[in-house]
Amino acid sequence: MKRAEIKTILDALTADIDVITDPKTSSILRTLLNLVEVLADENAAQQSTIQKLNDEINRLKGEQGKPDIRKQSTDHSSEDNRKNHDNKKPRKPKVKKKETVKIDRKIVCNIDLNTLPLDVISKGHETRVMQDIMISTDNIEFSLSVYYSPSLKKTFTASLPDGYYGEFGPGIRTLVLTLYRDSGMTQPAIERFLVTFGIEISSSTISRMITENHDVFHQEKEAIITAGLQSTPYHHIDDTSCRVNGKNHYTHIVCNPYFAAYFTRKKKDRLTLLDILCRDELKFQMNHDAYALMSDFGLSKKCLDALQSIVYKESMTRQELDDLLLQLFPNPKKHKTNRRIIHEASAITYYRISEFAIKYLICDDAPQFNKIAQYKSLCWIHEGRHYKKLTAIFATHQKLLDNVIEQFWDYYHALLDYQLSSSDIKAKELSRGFDALFSRKTGYDALDKRLALTLNKKQSLLLVLASPFLPLQNNPAELGARVQTRMRDINLQTVSENGTKAKDTFTTIVQTSKKLGVNIYDYIYDRISNKFAMTSLAHLINEKSSNYLVTPNPI
Repeated sequence: MKRAEIKTILDALTADIDVITDPKTSSILRTLLNLVEVLADENAAQQSTIQKLNDEINRLKGEQGKPDIRKQSTDHSSEDNRKNHDNKKPRKPKVKKKETVKIDRKIVCNIDLNTLPLDVISKGHETRVMQDIMISTDNIEFSLSVYYSPSLKKTFTASLPDGYYGEFGPGIRTLVLTLYRDSGMTQPAIERFLVTFGIEISSSTISRMITENHDVFHQEKEAIITAGLQSTPYHHIDDTSCRVNGKNHYTHIVCNPYFAAYFTRKKKDRLTLLDILCRDELKFQMNHDAYALMSDFGLSKKCLDALQSIVYKESMTRQELDDLLLQLFPNPKKHKTNRRIIHEASAITYYRISEFAIKYLICDDAPQFNKIAQYKSLCWIHEGRHYKKLTAIFATHQKLLDNVIEQFWDYYHALLDYQLSSSDIKAKELSRGFDALFSRKTGYDALDKRLALTLNKKQSLLLVLASPFLPLQNNPAELGARVQTRMRDINLQTVSENGTKAKDTFTTIVQTSKKLGVNIYDYIYDRISNKFAMTSLAHLINEKSSNYLVTPNPI
C-alpha cells in the first residue's frame, strides 16, 4: 500500500479526534498518532538507505544501479510565508527607460511628403529610444621608436601605453575578466566569443588573463575588507562547499550592506573562521578569560591546571601553542578534543580583544559560529525553514503545523514593526509573546520538539529587541553563498593557488561593486589601464557607511 493511500485511511480514522471527550482515550490516540509519524519518518529513511545499498551491490556485481534521475527538490523556502503578509514593502516606482538609457547618437526619420495628402499639418517629432550594440575590433599597430647607444652597447625602445602588453590591450583583458567573473561564461565560451569577432587568442592565454598578474586587485580586496569590517557593527557570515584541484574546500562569505568578501579554505571550523576574521594574523591568548572559556567548553580541571603550570607567555603564535601542547600531550594521537578546546578558547579570547573583533555576528545556528562575536544574532528565515521541513502525515497534525507557521511569521512581522518604532514597553510585550508562542504544547511531538528548540534560542533570536538596527535574517550572506554555488555549477573547481586566490578576489570586487552601484566593466578597465580615475571601492564604502546609523536599516 502506498504512503498516500495509508494517509487517506488514517485521516478518515482520525477525522473526529477533537470531539473525543474521554481524556484517556484521547491521550492514547494522540500517542499512537505521534508514533505513526515517527515510524513513517524512519521507514522513509530506511527505504532510501536500502535503495542505496542495493545500488551499491548491483554495481559490485557489474550491473547498473537505479538511474540517478534528478527530481525537483522539496521546497523548504519560507520566503512566501515571509512576504505574503499585510506589511508588504511598497513596490519601487517604475523608472522610464528613456530616462536611464544612454543616447549615443540621434537620427531624424522623415516622411516623403509626396506620399501624404496635401492638407497634412506638421506635429513635430515623436521620440523612440532603440537600444543596440556594436562589437568590433580595435586592433592597434604601435610604431615604437628605437635608439642604440654604441658606447653603452644598449638599445632603447619607446614604451607602450599603460595596459598594453603581451599582444593584448586593456579592452580584451577587461572583457575576459567581466565575462568570466560577472557573466558566468566558461573559458571555452569566452574563446569562441572572441574568435567569432576576429580576435586571435588561445585558451591558455585566456586562462592566464583570468588568474595571473592581479596584484592591484588583490590589494583592492584587502582594502575592501578593511573598510567593510569598519563600516557597521554587525556582519553576516555563511559558507558553502567548493572544489580546489579535486579536493573539497569551503568558501566563507563575510558581508554587510556595503561589501561582500570571499575566502576559500580547506575547513569551516571555528579556528578557520577566526583566522579569516583576523586577516590571517590569528594569535592565541592565555589569560583568565581564556581559561574560563576552556572550562565552559569542557576541559577538565586536571588538564587546565597542567596547562597553566607550563604557560610561559600570554600571547602566542600557532607554532608556539602547538609546541606547548606537544609538551602537555606528547602522544599526537590522543587528547584531540582537549587540543581543539585549548586552541579555540585561546583564539577566541585573542580575537575578542583584537582590532578585528566584530560586535554582532548574524548567522545560522551552525556550531562553528558560536562564541566568536560578543553577540550572535540568529536568522529568523533560517529558523522558519525548520518548520517547513516537518512532514505531518495526519491532517490534524498538518493543521497544527500550518497554524504555528502562520503565527511564526505574524510574530516576525511584529518584530519588523518594532524596528521602525522601538520602545521598552513593546520589547517586553514581544518577549512575552515569544515565550507564549514557543513554549506551547500542541500534542504533535515533532512540532513540540521544534518549538522547544526555538525557545532555547530566544537570546539570539531576540537580540533585535536591544539593538533594533540589526537585520532579522541572514539573506545577504546566503545570497553571497549562492554566487559561489553558481560558479561551482559552471566551472566545477579551481585548480591552482593563483586561480583560487583570483576567484576570491574578483568575486569580492564584483559583488561589492553591485552593492555600491559601480559598473564592474568600467572599474576593472580603469585599474587594468592604470588610469585610477574611478574612486576606489574601499573609499566608497567609507563614504556610504558614514551615516548608516541615522538612516533606516535595510531589512
